[in-house]
Amino acid sequence: MPELLHGTGVVAGRASGPALVCTAPVSGWGGIDPRTGTIVESRHPQHGSSVAGTVLVLPGAKGSSGWSGQFHLAKLQGTAPCAIVFTRMNSKLALGLVVLHVPAVTGLDTTGTIRTGDLVEVDGTAGTLLVRRKG
Repeated sequence: MPELLHGTGVVAGRASGPALVCTAPVSGWGGIDPRTGTIVESRHPQHGSSVAGTVLVLPGAKGSSGWSGQFHLAKLQGTAPCAIVFTRMNSKLALGLVVLHVPAVTGLDTTGTIRTGDLVEVDGTAGTLLVRRKG
């Protein structure tokens, strides 16, 4: 049975896709290869996973302001996430969201609620997520 979660919409719009749950913040500069969408940050727990076409679920962003440039390149390459769900806003993530312009929701504790592979429908306008468990 699908689970409806309520948060705060940050970027309006709707998108759905499989969740990629990151257990640690991702670095904007050098954390993701924009050509492939792969997390290349060597010590990241989800190293080697691709964000391409996913609902990227993460606690936040870290590092420099590279988020905007790297995610802009990923968007041009077709390797960007289709939506982003996050816990903590900071200036790096805010700038990345403006450039990426995909539906985004915050204000949720997603620990254990969303698992990698779950199908997630994001409504950034309403600030809601509809989560359907994988298999």
